Amino acid sequence: MIRLLRSLTLKNSELIPIIMLSFFLSSCHGDYTPKQKAYPRVVYPEREYELYDPKDCPFKFEKPVYANVVKDSTYFGERLMSGYCWLNINFPALNGTINLTYKDITDTMNLERLVEDAHKMSFKHTSKANYIDEIRIANDHGVGGILYDVGGDAASNVQFFLTDTTKHFIRGALYFYSPPNTDSMAPVIDFVKEDMKKMLKTFQWK
Repeated sequence: MIRLLRSLTLKNSELIPIIMLSFFLSSCHGDYTPKQKAYPRVVYPEREYELYDPKDCPFKFEKPVYANVVKDSTYFGERLMSGYCWLNINFPALNGTINLTYKDITDTMNLERLVEDAHKMSFKHTSKANYIDEIRIANDHGVGGILYDVGGDAASNVQFFLTDTTKHFIRGALYFYSPPNTDSMAPVIDFVKEDMKKMLKTFQWK
């Protein structure tokens, strides 16, 4: 290669970069191995619970100490007078929230319609879901309902409703402020599911 370069005349000097590049490329060997996908490491808080007993809502339950509850400032004041109670249980460290919507069961809003609406809301995610499991809820405080466990890249992977069938009805849905991705979000969803199980187990009507 060196002899070849020295034999080139000034007239052909423009060929030198091409020859050098060819020599460089021919000397490169080795296979490229793409790196595996990596997701940000999540630091999970230590589990600890406390009673949440809002004076202006007809229910109480235990929630994680690392979650804070905020009233829905957009609708809360107006709808509370009509028997509504809107709350968001926020998980700041996990970038998620559980939306709670309470409704009185009245002559104008019967239980059958409320259950049907909750069912429809859960199955709105069918196109994105791998499966939807319906799990019956019945705790020691006489509270019953259904939990919808939604698999796949759905906007909400866990939803539920609770009722006493005569007066009270509440619906909940878990959301995260990030694009739905089963691979990256599964561990976080599973972590919050355990907190939701505690909430449902300790839920009571007042």
